[in-house]
Amino acid sequence: MGEIQVGTASWTDRTLLESGWYPATADNPEKRLAYYAKQFPVVEVDATYYGPPAEQTTKLWAERTPDGFTFNIKAFSLLTGHPTRVSAIYKDLRPETGKKNVYPDDLPAQSYEEIWTRFLSALDPLVAAGKLGALLFQFPPWWGIRRSNKDYLREVAARCKPLRPVFEFRNASWFDGDNAGETLDFLRRNELPLVCVDMPQGHRSSVPPVVAATADLAVVRFHGHSDKWTSKDIHEKFGYDYSRAELKEWAPKLRALADEAGRTQVFMNNCYSDYAQRNAATLMELL
Repeated sequence: MGEIQVGTASWTDRTLLESGWYPATADNPEKRLAYYAKQFPVVEVDATYYGPPAEQTTKLWAERTPDGFTFNIKAFSLLTGHPTRVSAIYKDLRPETGKKNVYPDDLPAQSYEEIWTRFLSALDPLVAAGKLGALLFQFPPWWGIRRSNKDYLREVAARCKPLRPVFEFRNASWFDGDNAGETLDFLRRNELPLVCVDMPQGHRSSVPPVVAATADLAVVRFHGHSDKWTSKDIHEKFGYDYSRAELKEWAPKLRALADEAGRTQVFMNNCYSDYAQRNAATLMELL
């Protein structure tokens, strides 16, 4: 069986800080990250979706964590075709527009290329420290299965090389009927890692929990099962506390996945209070 790493998708959430999960002595960002890194071997950074990181920030992350610790980085929204706040773009590359949000086609090609370059180069300190895991590319709900989107997956892999992108779909067409086999075959042929998700079903962004390794790296993200999944309040959306019984059902599935992949990463993304941290600790115990 390959290695399984379990962590969470945040260590700085306001409700986590208020929950009492951190000891009173962890009273600043440096101490909190150090404490987190003693509990878990990996963390997913979601803040980089909302705004690209500064190299100085990733340098501090590398310095404040022990050898062997791993950061997965969520790709900047513009690179996955999401609407992106103009104010989130590098100041000298912001398009002159009256729009509040923009898409890749709203930028000159040269600016778009430069955003890619700066985003990836800002991760250099983590690469140098051997602490960069995968880059999470989570696509929008309207991003369905089609040839041009498959081409973009290959393009992302080429742009990121030698870094490892992993891909999370939020459009069920990738797994409808015969498309499921087609999608998995395509990903395996191109050695592109699929992100398996556990999430509420029956919504526009819902995809089934397809547990399959399509490369030597497998990633599973637990979004919870909130009955307020469509809420604009992020804590209502992700505020779900997994029961031990639910996590116990997942343990053999994760072990089977680890039999297929060299390394399996598992992230609790139910980031409200200390739900993710407690659930991740329980899952580690069950595994």
